[in-house]
Amino acid sequence: MASAHTSGERIGDFLVKIGAMSEAQRSEVVQHQNAHPEVPFGRIAVELGFIKDDVIDQFLKSR
Repeated sequence: MASAHTSGERIGDFLVKIGAMSEAQRSEVVQHQNAHPEVPFGRIAVELGFIKDDVIDQFLKSR
């Protein structure tokens, strides 16, 4: 997987770009997030089983 991340890039876009999740999965997470805006994108994606915590760590380290 690629690890390039541009400053200000949204986590969902980053995860799709590196192949960690599909566009459809990202859209599903966004739908859940719209209903529960207090829950971070990454947490929803992990809870839905789309990604693992270490992928979130990769994103955060690349910032």
